[in-house]
Amino acid sequence: MATNRDVVSRALANWSAGTGAISDILAPDVRWEIVGNSAVSRTYHGVDDFVTQALRPFDARFRPESPYRPVHVRAIYEDPDANTVIAVFDGTGVTVAGTTHDSTVAWFLTFRDGKVVDGTAFFDSIAFNEVWKIPPAG
Repeated sequence: MATNRDVVSRALANWSAGTGAISDILAPDVRWEIVGNSAVSRTYHGVDDFVTQALRPFDARFRPESPYRPVHVRAIYEDPDANTVIAVFDGTGVTVAGTTHDSTVAWFLTFRDGKVVDGTAFFDSIAFNEVWKIPPAG
């Protein structure tokens, strides 16, 4: 049986390869918090809220041939007793404006039945807001 750590590792690898998305491992009723003061910092309730309000608009600001994806997983830690996984990774992508967005992200994830039911994300809000100023494609 795959551990929660394995689920996160596989999800990051699939996202990096362009064969999956982080939303693939989220429970329908996920609670996802983006900490800080970025343009999307708040708590999202449900996968649909998170995808439509944060993920899809973020993705639309990147070129299809070089979307934002994880390029280096720094660490994945698991506390199986708490059903918690912490993942830290570096990501990069080229925006529709031609700029490169590099960032380091830390996720704190709580699992239930193999899916993330609670997530907390930390990243550089200043760099993120620069991307968010770029009008989305299409």
